[in-house]
Amino acid sequence: MLTKEAILPLVNARLNRVLLIAQAALPEHQFEAFRRLILDEFGRAGLIRDLDTIPVESGQERHGPGRTT
Repeated sequence: MLTKEAILPLVNARLNRVLLIAQAALPEHQFEAFRRLILDEFGRAGLIRDLDTIPVESGQERHGPGRTT
């Protein structure tokens, strides 16, 4: 199972690339606004907060009906 600690470096690497592309493509004032919006969406007010709501499994066996054949 992926954890928040495993997911965030993957997201951040791609986020940095998206910001670099945006910086190359947008005028400075538009890039600064875009950067703020993106960091809000992927930061503590967005994705990180959402990841914190995902229940963490304790490594126990799956509960529920099993197969009997």
